[in-house]
Amino acid sequence: MYANSTATQEIEEAKRQALLNNILATLRGEDNHLIPFEWVRFLNPRGEHYIGTQTILVEQIIGSVDRYDEFDQHFLPLTHHLDERWVAIRKAQIEGKELPPIQVYKVGEGYFVKDGNHRVSVAKSTHQKYIDAEIIELDVSITPHPGESLREMIIRSEKVEFYRHLGLDTLRPDHAEIDFSTPGRYDILLEHIRTRQYYLGIQEQRDISWEEAVGSWYDKLYWHVVRNLRKHNVMSKFPGRTEADIYLWIMDHRYFLTEQLGHDVGSEYATLNFKDHFRPHWWERLGQRMQLLRKKIVPATHS
Repeated sequence: MYANSTATQEIEEAKRQALLNNILATLRGEDNHLIPFEWVRFLNPRGEHYIGTQTILVEQIIGSVDRYDEFDQHFLPLTHHLDERWVAIRKAQIEGKELPPIQVYKVGEGYFVKDGNHRVSVAKSTHQKYIDAEIIELDVSITPHPGESLREMIIRSEKVEFYRHLGLDTLRPDHAEIDFSTPGRYDILLEHIRTRQYYLGIQEQRDISWEEAVGSWYDKLYWHVVRNLRKHNVMSKFPGRTEADIYLWIMDHRYFLTEQLGHDVGSEYATLNFKDHFRPHWWERLGQRMQLLRKKIVPATHS
């Protein structure tokens, strides 16, 4: 009777906490569900291998293969039909019965539950630190983060591959960070560098190495634009955007102005002209800043 009563009380508390988490996530404009395992395919896994049964940290379990919509991102239960199974597992735990290992996929340093979602939910709710798991590891470049959106995950994965291909950390150790707010942009930068490599080869009548092309692109194109963005305080006019976002827009705008005027206008003129003609209205910028501020303030009140 004691074990059953205790388990019932604990799941009710877990569901109340899940409700609170949902409210806070809604205020932040975020998703409060687990990361679906199907999103991992966007990380382009290079293969998988079986590790065996090991003890893993419960806090590193961040997603589920097929039950991601039934638990919040802290693995707290969201629906009533989970109650019976949850209570049975917690009751067995209280009574000292041994539970079988869960089954998980390991992705970076995170884990996705293949079998044993309720056992993980109980473990998280009772602040259990470790759990036994049978592990299949996937070979990927990055680790998904709890609460991370698919868009954020894709952008991070693209950034890792971009930096690996570029070698910029070695070529320019003090380089400005290159971030985007939307997916699919790093490939455009790579095309800019290949174009730079091609035209440098024509100008200098020799083969230009990839390292030379990257250095030239960064020093004479990207950094020139970023320096102008900072000099003229352009980023304040485009809340929520990154320097790399604006760089791509300005390069397109520079090409348009050059075609229109019949001569290369240069990066600084293109930057100022773009700022004057395409900055959002003040009320749009105010709304964007309020959204960004809300994302910063609300999490700070929940600690």
